[in-house]
Amino acid sequence: MQINKYVKNPVEIEAVLVELQWFPNIAFWCGGKISQYYDKMNNPVDCIEIKTLEGTMTAQIGDYIIKGVKGEFYPIKDEIFKYTYTLIN
Repeated sequence: MQINKYVKNPVEIEAVLVELQWFPNIAFWCGGKISQYYDKMNNPVDCIEIKTLEGTMTAQIGDYIIKGVKGEFYPIKDEIFKYTYTLIN
């Protein structure tokens, strides 16, 4: 077995930071649904449900939602987003 190293090809994507005041606009943009669930401490958490290629996922305040190269949407945590992407405009 040979293990190789690869670098991700540079691909331009669209992304938006999830902020509560923009929930309706963001949900419309990604075809998502505003929702709420309860965390382990039974506290309500506002989120946007997004149908992705892997199934329904949720984006919370502080996450990013990315529009991929084929028009697909998916959420990504802030830390991973900032590690992976650089603003170009």
